[in-house]
Amino acid sequence: MDHFTLRNGEIYAEDVPLSDIAAAVGTPVYVYSRATLIRHARVFREAFAKLPRIHLAFAMKSNPNLAVLKVLAGEGYGADIVSGGELERALAAGMPAADVVFSGVGKSAAELRRAVEVGLGQFNLESEEEGAELSAIAEAMGKRAVCTLRVNPDVDAGTHAKISTGKAENKFGVAYDRAAAIYARLSALPGLEMRGLAVHIGSQLTDLGPSRAAFEKMGMLMRDLRGRGLKVTHMDLGGGLGVPYRAEDALPGPEDYGAMVAEVTQGWDATIMFEPGRVIAGNSGVLITQIIRVKEGVGAPFVVVDAAMNDLARPAMYDAWHDFAAVRPNGKRMIANIVGPICETSDTFAKQRDIDAVAAGDLAIFRTAGAYGATMANTYNSRALVPEVMVDGDRWAVVAERIDPATILAAERVPDWLS
Repeated sequence: MDHFTLRNGEIYAEDVPLSDIAAAVGTPVYVYSRATLIRHARVFREAFAKLPRIHLAFAMKSNPNLAVLKVLAGEGYGADIVSGGELERALAAGMPAADVVFSGVGKSAAELRRAVEVGLGQFNLESEEEGAELSAIAEAMGKRAVCTLRVNPDVDAGTHAKISTGKAENKFGVAYDRAAAIYARLSALPGLEMRGLAVHIGSQLTDLGPSRAAFEKMGMLMRDLRGRGLKVTHMDLGGGLGVPYRAEDALPGPEDYGAMVAEVTQGWDATIMFEPGRVIAGNSGVLITQIIRVKEGVGAPFVVVDAAMNDLARPAMYDAWHDFAAVRPNGKRMIANIVGPICETSDTFAKQRDIDAVAAGDLAIFRTAGAYGATMANTYNSRALVPEVMVDGDRWAVVAERIDPATILAAERVPDWLS
């Protein structure tokens, strides 16, 4: 459920007509609903009511906007980060360092040092080499770094190849059959406090079967480690639960996921950790765009919009689907290709799509754009960096300004020898 609804012939974000925001801020523009963020955060937490101890860390790579993080911090969420920049954003949002989890295969020495300095809650080690480096850093600082070992369970998540992270050929984690020996060696290193295991098999998971298989394997590994006298108090099950991008999609929700996790982890006697991202933020946002013109095509007309692949990259990168709807629908339909203005054929949002009939000057939205939308935006073709707005009831505010080409140009320098 979200709070973008049709009333009085127009789509509203909570109690604000989207046309009001478009008129004031311009298009394209991302719009987030605070009420939707809060609802999704609470529904996800409630799904794990049967678990004795949990920890929730929002996967902020899905949406690192400071206002979004503030809302989730208010709901008791920590952050799952993958860079030093994300660490600083989490801290700026008021998330305690102790509630931050640092994932990712390429943590630099400077990033590790800063995270140890602020008292980061957990490092998800992706390799033995990373653990040895972190051990030396923490020991030199007179501190201990709390860690889990990320394990690659060699489970196919059944998602898009580019967002699958748990197969043997993927770069993440250590091989399952080597994990016990690596964990034992890391546990003996000074400066490290090994406390558990981590796993994450992919994003936009639409079937709970692969997750169940991965978690069952992790449970076996946990029991093996404990049998060797090693400490395992935390089990990080990652994130990845999918969201419906099409109105007709029927996907497992947080309640289904929570029931499966409760069954698999029964008797584990561990704090179960989660890093939800898309499932919290996805349906909390839309991208408003304006139709530039409708161009005649061979098989179907091209609806040319002012949003482009630099604003919303998912369709170009993953052939991803986003529902498209007129802000003020007239009741008519058309079959069309939806494209942006960038000089790339890949700047295509939909082909031969049955959509609301639109004409030049009309406003429309791409739905379910709150995750992996603005965070992946760029300035290709010297386009502006898309702004972001948050709505709260009948009030709204710009929470990220549009960065125009002139501002970007001003940051560049021509050396004297080219003058």
